[in-house]
Amino acid sequence: MIQHLDDLVAKAKARGKRRLIVAYGQDSHTLEAVNDAVEAGIVDATLVGNPEEIEKVCKAEGIDMSRFTIVAENVDVNCVRIAVQMVSEGKGDVLMKGLVSTDKYMRGILNKEFGLVPPKGVLSHVTVMEIPAYHKLLTIGDVAVIPYPDFAQKTAIAKYIIQTAKKLEIDVPKVACIAPSEQLLPGVQSSVEATLLAKMGERGQLGTKVYIDGPLALDVAINKEAAATKKLDNPVVGDADCLVFPNIDAGNVFFKSCTKFGGAELAAMVMGAKVPCVLTSRGDSKKTKMYSIALACLSAK
Repeated sequence: MIQHLDDLVAKAKARGKRRLIVAYGQDSHTLEAVNDAVEAGIVDATLVGNPEEIEKVCKAEGIDMSRFTIVAENVDVNCVRIAVQMVSEGKGDVLMKGLVSTDKYMRGILNKEFGLVPPKGVLSHVTVMEIPAYHKLLTIGDVAVIPYPDFAQKTAIAKYIIQTAKKLEIDVPKVACIAPSEQLLPGVQSSVEATLLAKMGERGQLGTKVYIDGPLALDVAINKEAAATKKLDNPVVGDADCLVFPNIDAGNVFFKSCTKFGGAELAAMVMGAKVPCVLTSRGDSKKTKMYSIALACLSAK
């Protein structure tokens, strides 16, 4: 089982290089991360962006620009379109967002002209977090793409999180479906849907064997003492590998609280498209972007 985000890089290297296509890749954090990924031997990288800007940043950061293939384009949305088209044509295994806003990036991925997302497909953001206060990696979703998932979307979120946990070499992921309380509250939608997801998992309807429980309040999902106090005892409580959040409000607050207050580090990507799509904030560190590249490379076919 992969215990730390640093291990993602070694595992990705062992799989062999993947072809990375970066949309509007011309900011320092992105170029530093991509350069590190090239140096680590996990990708061959193509940057779609302004060659002059790329050269300027590379010189400032001491990066050898010749390591990259450059596709010249100055307009951000055109960079996304070109990058998506390249992936659609089989020229890339992983897509990555550079200095372009998330909405433009996601619109490019959803562009039906290139067929990156299957009909009725669900795109969802998956995050793997290394939190100093927790004893192992935690895979969570959705914190960035689907605001208020219906039950079909929530099922897809759960499946993507489980698939990612399997890539982290967790044979039987322990999944907690988060709600305000561990008691089934019929009038609370997240509570009811967590119960349904747990029952689906028990019946093998989530695509693989899992330990799954819900509804669970956050404290009992990740803290054994809290679970014991509330007399809960199963493989999931206090030891969850995965958290399925009821909506973006809960997931995003958890995610940002862990990173800003708790010193957590992370890797993140969008699943549901033809290839994994690295999606980090434009302000994220080069380390976050590097880990995200490694996670996407592990997840790529």
